[in-house]
Amino acid sequence: MTEQLARTIAALQKNNIQAQFVEGPEDLVALLRRDYLRPGDTVAMGGTMTAAETGVAGLLACGDYRFLDRTRPGITPDEAGEMMRRAFFADWYITSTNAVTEQGELFNVDGNGNRVAAMAFGPKKVLVIAGENKIVPDLKAAVERVKAVAAPKNCVRLGLATPCAATGHCGERRCRSEGRICCDFSVQSYQRDPQRIHLFFLPGRLGY
Repeated sequence: MTEQLARTIAALQKNNIQAQFVEGPEDLVALLRRDYLRPGDTVAMGGTMTAAETGVAGLLACGDYRFLDRTRPGITPDEAGEMMRRAFFADWYITSTNAVTEQGELFNVDGNGNRVAAMAFGPKKVLVIAGENKIVPDLKAAVERVKAVAAPKNCVRLGLATPCAATGHCGERRCRSEGRICCDFSVQSYQRDPQRIHLFFLPGRLGY
């Protein structure tokens, strides 16, 4: 581990967020199957490219779990909305994060608010998966990371006609687009329940 990663993990643990380094995607999938997810568990997932890149999304769809898949082919908007609400009663909520500060904070920005809400309250346990690229020095850098990286790339991926999709950087003051995804902001620091949030860092760049 780099010094920055070790420092960030230590800060997260001081904030009662269980954090650890995992060598690679195959190790992560094996770890989740062996020590965390149980057959029959209800599992929901936020919008995350990292889960797809690591194989975790495939694990959830293997049939061993009650996977609340709001992106399955043919699902209607009403059905997807119902999945988002049912996620609050899940055993596990799996997501990534927009940024992790070296002070042990998770910073996230949402369009619908379902992901930041579920990370804060509802599901019994939250599993956060992140590449080292998500680590930033502080909250100011976390905000800038969303403006310069996460928001523009996600808007392009989703085909949204926002200013940041066109320019590559947030144009918040002039963004009144119907497709705006920077609507709800959250900072998670100290957790009262030391076993609710588990964060797994993987080497290299993952997700946006």
